Amino acid sequence: MRVSVDRTRCASSGQCSALAPAVFDQQEDDGVVLLLDATPPEALHSAVREAALACPVAAILLDP
Repeated sequence: MRVSVDRTRCASSGQCSALAPAVFDQQEDDGVVLLLDATPPEALHSAVREAALACPVAAILLDP
């Protein structure tokens, strides 16, 4: 799995960092998503998919 984020679309809701904190974080100043791991291990794929589905603005892109 390859993960990317569209930081310009991010609404700073924090769903991604709550669901997959090993892969996503948020900037302290504005809450915009930070991608920590663009190629997470298979054990995290389910959480990353859940985070992508929970993103209210579809800012998380997955390439299986």
